[in-house]
Amino acid sequence: MRPLFRGAAASAAARPNTLAWALLLAVLGALQTLAFVQTAAWPLPLLAAAVLAAVVARATPGRAALLGWSFGTGWLTAGTWWLFISMHRYGAIPAPLAAAAVCLLAAVLSLYLALAMAAFARWRIGRSAADALLFSAVWTLAELARGLLFTGFPWAASGYAQVDGPLAVLLPWVGVYGVGALAAALAAALAAGWAARGVAVAVLGIAALLPAPDFTRAAGTLDVALLQPNVAQDEKFAADRMPETLAWVARALTTSDAALVIAPETAVPLLPDQLEDFAPGYWAALVAHFTQPDRAALVGVPLGSYSVGYTNSVVGLSGATAAQPYRYDKHHLVPFGEFIPPGFRWFTDAMNIPLGDFNRGPLVAPSFAVAGQRIAPNICYEDLFGEELARRFRDPATAPTMLANVSNIGWFGDTAAVPQHLAISRVRSLELQRPMLRATNTGATAVVDHHGRVTAQLAPFTRDVLRAQAEGRDGVTPFAWWAARAGLWPLLVLAGAVVLWRALVSARRG
Repeated sequence: MRPLFRGAAASAAARPNTLAWALLLAVLGALQTLAFVQTAAWPLPLLAAAVLAAVVARATPGRAALLGWSFGTGWLTAGTWWLFISMHRYGAIPAPLAAAAVCLLAAVLSLYLALAMAAFARWRIGRSAADALLFSAVWTLAELARGLLFTGFPWAASGYAQVDGPLAVLLPWVGVYGVGALAAALAAALAAGWAARGVAVAVLGIAALLPAPDFTRAAGTLDVALLQPNVAQDEKFAADRMPETLAWVARALTTSDAALVIAPETAVPLLPDQLEDFAPGYWAALVAHFTQPDRAALVGVPLGSYSVGYTNSVVGLSGATAAQPYRYDKHHLVPFGEFIPPGFRWFTDAMNIPLGDFNRGPLVAPSFAVAGQRIAPNICYEDLFGEELARRFRDPATAPTMLANVSNIGWFGDTAAVPQHLAISRVRSLELQRPMLRATNTGATAVVDHHGRVTAQLAPFTRDVLRAQAEGRDGVTPFAWWAARAGLWPLLVLAGAVVLWRALVSARRG
């Protein structure tokens, strides 16, 4: 088979100009993150990964590790640069230290891809199909390691770039990591020969022609109102702005006649005892309002006390919960923002983040029942973990008919984090074939249907209420079925088996 790059490119890859290639791959890694914001650019990550595969295939394992690390560092730095804003603007970390922290995080997390590329260079055999399978396997193991180890940070996982591409049709079958694995295999095929390249193009063409599968059935509609308070993060806990914000949230909640009103993460930013001191009777009035028939709300609020600990929570209010309000406590917490990793309290203490150490809620929580629908809340970046949301689908009889994400992306300003998070929610809707009701502080507040389409949305960074209809769904997708029972182990085992097979074959050949 002819390689992807002939002449100068191929010979350059074979010569020891490793630094030049490392810099180029870092740039490509950064550029391909455009597809996580402008999702119509889904071919870009495939082409960038194809260049990586072509160059690494001609490198020694040591050089391949450096090249993979460079690509990954560019990828994650560009994909998560907005963390700088949360640390510097709102966390009071000096700009050089905040920038260094973002780069260091990207560099450390890219060590997984470095190991993956070293393994690919070591065990590839020069045959298109076998090498594409190996590239896909090591790529998948690197992504799973980043998404699972040390609480996981799967932001900008490669499958998210395909939400508007032809491979999205496979999300209800194999989930975001499975789509990322197939994308990696196609990228490696594009880097091989003309025959392999033709197969890759044919696979993409066939996928584009496949109809979107329906594994679920309609389960009625729900009239919803989603609040977007648009409170700047540096004003969220300011005593002089708090009364006006609380008043707007209460007014928006109580004047809506929607069957379900949802307020975002920490829309009420005070603990109940603090709230009573600050605005007497505020919470009691909300509870009383929603105990009336045909009224229900989900409200983001911190709960707890110094003695028992705190939780980042959502409280459900309705007539059915008058005696005991529904409560969802966030399970998957953000390191440094919501819990302090051992040995890093000094770093959290340096940041101006209120309530930076929460308790975890249960992994599998009950849904909130409203007008025949079962609403399953998740908070902020919990919707990155589709395998965890899938755990709620083990029993089809009690599985959610809708998902609700309450978020506060105000920490990251007017940046790519807003459209990136919307794309993540769209992928969850495709994997599980459930609508996602997104109520956020600053955006993107939206309704996403069970096919991942945005059916209603507010303009980000505006104060408003989104009124929309959402269709609930019953039934379980293949991904929800196997992920509810086995998590991501099937992908881990399959990818690990491919790598082990190639390692054993290589060892036999000496």
